[in-house]
Order: sequence, then C-alpha cells, then structure tokens
Amino acid sequence: MKHSVLVVEDNQLNRELLRDWLEMEGYEVCSAADLKASYDVLGKHIPNAVLLDINLGKDDGLDLLAWMRQKPELSGIPVIAVTAHALVAEQERILQAGCGACLSKPINFERLREQLKHWLQDGRVSQPNS
Repeated sequence: MKHSVLVVEDNQLNRELLRDWLEMEGYEVCSAADLKASYDVLGKHIPNAVLLDINLGKDDGLDLLAWMRQKPELSGIPVIAVTAHALVAEQERILQAGCGACLSKPINFERLREQLKHWLQDGRVSQPNS
C-alpha cells in the first residue's frame, strides 16, 4: 500500500515539483494551495504525512498544524515544514509548533527522502517530536 502525502504550497511551480517528485518516489499525492483548500482536503482524505509551506500568502501554515493537532483523527500525522524561512530562530519556532522537521527551500530532495522514510517507516505514523 502506498503512503499518501498532502502537499500544502501556495506556489504552483513548487507544488507541481513536489507532486512530481513524490509520485516518482512512489507516493500518492494530494495538494492544496491555501488553508481553505487544505481543510477541504483533510475533511475528505487523511494522508500519512503533510508537507507544509509556512508562508501561504496572507496565511500562516502553522495555523493548519494547530488545527490538525486539535483533531483526534489528524493529530498524529507527521508534518514536515517546507519553507523559505532559513533563520535558526524561525526554524525553532516551526519545530516548537509541532512540525517533525523543517526543510529550507530550495528543497534538498535527499533530506526530504530521509525525513519521509523516518516518519513513515514500516507504515507507522509517528507523533511529532517523538
């Protein structure tokens, strides 16, 4: 059974790049361009992991993470931040909010592969920061 990944990214090119790479890696992919679309997708489909852009135009991606953590059926899904926020302090804020990892753009696909393997190994869904 394939793992599914939700890609939340407002930049269409980045969203398509992540989708194409994930599909080549063997994942099922669904995507959303903003918070509203993310809520809609998560209402219909529960992915095994979420790749979350933090700066979603006027929205903060961490709002989605906070919402997910309040939903029992979504609270254990690993969330990997994918962000242009490269400052250490900003990455710490993202990790403290509950993301399992924080990857800077441009994406290092080897690191992304390692993180997905870590969080999705043997079909287990890990709690963030465990």
